[in-house]
Amino acid sequence: MQHTDLSVAPLLCVIEIAVLWVRFSFLSTSPLIIAELVIILYGMNAEEFDRSPDQEGWRPVLLEGAPPLNRRRAQLWALVLDSRSIPCCINADSPGWQLLVPEQHLASARNELRMYEEHNRNWPPPLAPARTLAENTLPTISVLILLATFHNLTLLGLSLPGRGIIDLNEIGAAHAADILNGQWWRLVTALTLHGDLMHLLSNLTIGGVFIILLCRELGSGLAWSLLLASGALGNLLNAWLQSPAHRSVGASTAVFGAVGLLAAISMLRHHQQLRRRWFVPVAAGLALLAILGTEGKNTDLGAHLFGFGAGICLGLLTEFLTGKQGRPGRLLNASLALTAAALVAGAWWLALQAA
Repeated sequence: MQHTDLSVAPLLCVIEIAVLWVRFSFLSTSPLIIAELVIILYGMNAEEFDRSPDQEGWRPVLLEGAPPLNRRRAQLWALVLDSRSIPCCINADSPGWQLLVPEQHLASARNELRMYEEHNRNWPPPLAPARTLAENTLPTISVLILLATFHNLTLLGLSLPGRGIIDLNEIGAAHAADILNGQWWRLVTALTLHGDLMHLLSNLTIGGVFIILLCRELGSGLAWSLLLASGALGNLLNAWLQSPAHRSVGASTAVFGAVGLLAAISMLRHHQQLRRRWFVPVAAGLALLAILGTEGKNTDLGAHLFGFGAGICLGLLTEFLTGKQGRPGRLLNASLALTAAALVAGAWWLALQAA
């Protein structure tokens, strides 16, 4: 009886282990994937399952309707039987591959393999169809540059006839007491303000990555509208739960809204592949929140957390609707973009009027 050598080159082994680990960690909990990973990781080959049997008394395991065995499937079947303490060995002498078991274990081997095949039928499920990403990186970067330009304006101060120099940070910050007293525009204006240059740069560089991804995924108009909504909702919840004296500024509430939006979209879109791991995208978003959103003595963790939560809720609703209706067309996207811009401009007009 010949036993085949299943060894592979070390580099190929490492590559395949990495691929299988990604599949196992993020797409499934299937025993099929686990078995593949274990076989490669531990260098199993046909000799692992050799019990040095005599030819007599050993029978091939055949399943009705199953395709002919190849090397990998024989290897997987052998691992399944070995996990159930059923003796087995692989035979490559005859045409094709055979998995042999002692005759007294034949019925139990068939039963175990039949349950294994039924459990892994149609696995893994097909991936969700990939969507074409919108090519809008340049307009998105232009908006981020505009935000940086506005920061310079806040440093210079704004002088109006009859009013002198107006402190934009004072009239636009998310002051909890003023928001709860009806100055709703602060929910929006605070998103365009930053405490200092480092605050601005961190939001533009780290946050810009997520914003660009979101804009390419949904289209500029819908993405910016959702960013504005998640940031405003995050500031509202933060003002409601914080002390009346609480003040905050920064686009980071909307940035973590973008993280929540992307996490929710991924979770809903790939729920068939994730199955019991449906929480992985949200857990990844929370990990980013913990890493990026809790550093610094002036960090407003509440705003970051509520922005993330608002993004999750809006992302689930958005993915549900776009999954049924499709992404907005060019006209609707342009309308949403203009509406978002008008809302920001209107919020600042109201802030100046109330100054």
